Amino acid sequence: MAPSVPCTRAAAALRMKQIALDNQDRTIRRLRAQLATERRGLAATKKELKETQVALEASHKVIAGLTEIGLSMSKKIENMKVKKQLVRANHVECHQKFQARIHEAEDSMQAQHLLIEALVDEKDSLLQTIHGLQEANNAPAPFDGDWEEEPEEEPEEEEIEDIPLGEGEIDDE
Repeated sequence: MAPSVPCTRAAAALRMKQIALDNQDRTIRRLRAQLATERRGLAATKKELKETQVALEASHKVIAGLTEIGLSMSKKIENMKVKKQLVRANHVECHQKFQARIHEAEDSMQAQHLLIEALVDEKDSLLQTIHGLQEANNAPAPFDGDWEEEPEEEPEEEEIEDIPLGEGEIDDE
């Protein structure tokens, strides 16, 4: 049996090497399949990353555009506020000038009224003086029958009320 043992041992060793090679071959195929799967996953991940970067750049552009629009609108709103303040100040100034003119006209009318009253009083005084002189001289009254004194009429004073300065709109019409 001695000669067959080495043969069997050699066959067993050979069989063991064959099994080891088969195992290594299966492991290599399994690792290659795993590698191919990993490469496909990596390619898909790279593609998703690229799409995400493109979407991120697009959203950055949108954000930059919206920010620019927001800044532009803020500037316009500030300009509108300044214009509104200027219009309001102009309205107040015009209102004050108008009120000053009204008061000046009222004062002028009042002064004219006082002047008219003074002239009427002076006329009455002169008429009394003339009548007194005529009576003293026994002269006939030159105005008898021809002169009718007009009844004193009070001129109607139109009160111009102060126009209240409101918060309303300015009508340029």
